[in-house]
Amino acid sequence: MLLAADVGNTNVVFALFTYGDDGTHTIRARWRIATDPRRTGDEYAVWLLQLLKIEGVERDEITQIIVASVVPRADHNLTVLCQKYFGITPLFAGQGAARWRFEIDVDQPSSLGADRALNILAAHHKYGGDLIVVDFGTATKFEAVDFTGAYKGGSIAPGINLSLDALVGKTAKLPRIAIRAPASRSVIGRNTEDQMLIGVFWGYVAMMEGMVARMKTEIGRPAKVVATGGLAILFDDATEIFDHVDADLTLDGLAILARQAETV
Repeated sequence: MLLAADVGNTNVVFALFTYGDDGTHTIRARWRIATDPRRTGDEYAVWLLQLLKIEGVERDEITQIIVASVVPRADHNLTVLCQKYFGITPLFAGQGAARWRFEIDVDQPSSLGADRALNILAAHHKYGGDLIVVDFGTATKFEAVDFTGAYKGGSIAPGINLSLDALVGKTAKLPRIAIRAPASRSVIGRNTEDQMLIGVFWGYVAMMEGMVARMKTEIGRPAKVVATGGLAILFDDATEIFDHVDADLTLDGLAILARQAETV
């Protein structure tokens, strides 16, 4: 089995993969924990080994581990977890045998985050053709991927929760609200909370629809739009721009990259 860890700015997602005889992968289980660079390898182990036991998986059934991290301070403790408790030196996405095998056609290829690269890899592998990948995370990322799988560039916007935090944190009287789809499609609110929700939610929809439209014009060829990240499903009901909503895109990218690493 493959154990994969996707280390984001907000959460770390662990996923357990099995492989079929035809080489296809299946997610058997997944677990989420808040990102904390101070969490030691031993602390990870106490939590993770209990979850594996609940799933009925023995440590020695895991034969490969791959990590994607955008939080460098967490990398050492995750390496300790893998080596001390599984006897495995983990692969790190974008490094060594797990290097990227697609063209990164931007000014600073080394600045491309592992999470973004994995989405690019998985989207090309699963959907093909020209693509726009939209990832709703702490930041919202827009990626342009051509039909060869090459990364051609993109953009980064504040995530919707980050935007809301800034709005509430910098104003004295506006209340904290939960992100959800408004009850109607009206953009004229009748009270403060509704007006905030409309501004944040429909304003965000307008931003992403405008960005996707501009990207399609610039690409100049038909491009499929793939959405991923925790809030992708929320926005799917509010817009027609998504061709695919794929919550597991980043994790699938880790499994694909791990298989590629085996061929080195």
